[in-house]
Amino acid sequence: MFTGLVSDVGQVRHVEKRGDTHLVIATHYDVSAIDIGASIACSGVCLTVVDKGTEKDRWFAVTASGETLSKTTVGSWKVGDPVNLERPLRVGDEFGGHIVSGHVDGTAEVARVTPDGESIRITFQAPAALARFIAAKGSVALDGVSLTVNEVDGTRFGVNIIPHTAAVTTFGRLKPGAKVNLEIDLLARYVARLAKG
Repeated sequence: MFTGLVSDVGQVRHVEKRGDTHLVIATHYDVSAIDIGASIACSGVCLTVVDKGTEKDRWFAVTASGETLSKTTVGSWKVGDPVNLERPLRVGDEFGGHIVSGHVDGTAEVARVTPDGESIRITFQAPAALARFIAAKGSVALDGVSLTVNEVDGTRFGVNIIPHTAAVTTFGRLKPGAKVNLEIDLLARYVARLAKG
């Protein structure tokens, strides 16, 4: 389980497609503290560490299956691309975001980026099947970042990115047309399931 509070921005170092997609991601994390088999949220996608580097050459490797590639942006990642990273929540850690599973539901597209004071206002286009789960003042995870939804207009919704978030995540680089990984709020998912009966 994650909270949507990004703790590092890594960089794709290597991509190899051979059935599944294998990626190497450079990181600032202390890789000696990462176990093989551990989970790391990579731009919101919970991936399993299958190999890692050394303290002098910090990286970890993950494998993305066809299912992951079909629901996320991972299949479009290229060498040099930045990746929001978060280690899983541990018992006793401060819980500052919202419950994020790392199980991405689909992708959303950046429709508009506009300055708003010192912040950035970003409007996203959500897939119609997921838009009904997004509510004003509710939570959403975009590329692994826990955000509050400002407004909803049909299948579009807006968020406000403060300067700190823009600086410590990939959001300061987003442009119209870019796609991000979208995870709807876990509670919204279960409420909708219960309502269906």
